[in-house]
Amino acid sequence: MAMPGLAGGADGARALRPLLDVVLNALTEGAADRGGPLPPGGPERTAARVASAVGEVLPATGTGEREALHTLVRALAEGAADPADPLCAAHLHCPPLAVAAAADLAAAALNPSLDSWDQAPAATALEALVTAALAAVVYPGLPSPDALVTTGGTESNHLALLLARERAGSALRVVVGANAHHSLHRAAWLLGLPRPVVVDTPAGVLDPAAVDVTLRELGPHTLLVATAGTTDTGAVDPLPDLAASAARHGAALHVDAAYGGPLLFSDRAAPTLAGLGSAVSVTLDLHKLGWQPVAAGLLAVPDSALLRPLDHQADYLNPTDDTEAGLPDLLGRSLRTTRRPDILKIAVTLRALGRDGLGALVDAVCDHARALAARIERHPDLTLYAPPTLSTVLFRPTGATDEQVAEVRRALLRDGRAVLGRARAGGRLWLKATLLNPHARPADLDALVQLTTEGSTTR
Repeated sequence: MAMPGLAGGADGARALRPLLDVVLNALTEGAADRGGPLPPGGPERTAARVASAVGEVLPATGTGEREALHTLVRALAEGAADPADPLCAAHLHCPPLAVAAAADLAAAALNPSLDSWDQAPAATALEALVTAALAAVVYPGLPSPDALVTTGGTESNHLALLLARERAGSALRVVVGANAHHSLHRAAWLLGLPRPVVVDTPAGVLDPAAVDVTLRELGPHTLLVATAGTTDTGAVDPLPDLAASAARHGAALHVDAAYGGPLLFSDRAAPTLAGLGSAVSVTLDLHKLGWQPVAAGLLAVPDSALLRPLDHQADYLNPTDDTEAGLPDLLGRSLRTTRRPDILKIAVTLRALGRDGLGALVDAVCDHARALAARIERHPDLTLYAPPTLSTVLFRPTGATDEQVAEVRRALLRDGRAVLGRARAGGRLWLKATLLNPHARPADLDALVQLTTEGSTTR
């Protein structure tokens, strides 16, 4: 067998071009074979099809690049949950923009690693420019805001708690709402901190009066975590009041805006995040309302000096004399060492669409959520939980038990007809539609309603 080609170098494009045709054809065929948002038949049937396509995982003699690519990419596409299908609306798992996916191919082909400048000269410079610009969106008017690129909200929240611990020491107490993301509890555990103090959120968001009582009892060295876009309902905590409460008691404020943060791109939606700039750190995910391929997370801070506790030295990557000679030091930019240039797809998207273009996408999916909610309110067999704040809609068949609601969802999954999530709110189980496809049409929203009501009548 001939020596396989490399993706980079002067001949990289020549080696990649024919393989791209194979991949694109396999994606098209696999999607046609699937025929919907999810492969029908449930986990067992999907696993059997994948096993049949794979055959022997490590054969003695390979099948060749084209056959391997075509067979496995087609199998993956056939068995995919496709977030680009408007009826695939369960999770904060967006359909990526084609331009962002194309940029990600370039990143994979060049394969820079952002752990030292000599592995990623241009990517290092690009990341510095783009993270500073995005941090300035969160903290407008400040002289030196900054942001780190992360794998998503979980890593960003972990870093936020780590930085808070380094400022406050082992005395740090973390206060979260019952609506907060589970990653905050895991981060406290990993960092050896006491379990977070949980403030109940019966209305779905933090109550500033209840937070005030908690912060008064805990005293200084406290980190209050608010959420701008909860995973279950898309709710936004009252950020200005919480910021005032934190300031009153000498506490720091971190905002988990992994979901809601990109509302800042929209002139219409940005006021929902009033008070965000009062936070000492903010989590953002552009693989949610940013339409990026995974991963595209950020942790923004109002001053780059706040990131200094992350500084780390390894002589083979950032020796002191190299740093003093002007080579950028990247080890303090992440807890990871080897790190891909996820900033490229983000930079390409920002340049291609601009703030107005991204804002239009945000507005589109929020409009879809309001339109779906209006359909549900009008339908005699469905009950709406509440008007949507972002792009998440909770609803359930009227009169159904929680067990029946769960079974409606599973039946749609087994048939591959629709992918809806589930969330518990107000003491009941709800179906969850997370609308992240800006190309969804009114007919797609009608189909979601119809499929749900059909499933509930046959339960």
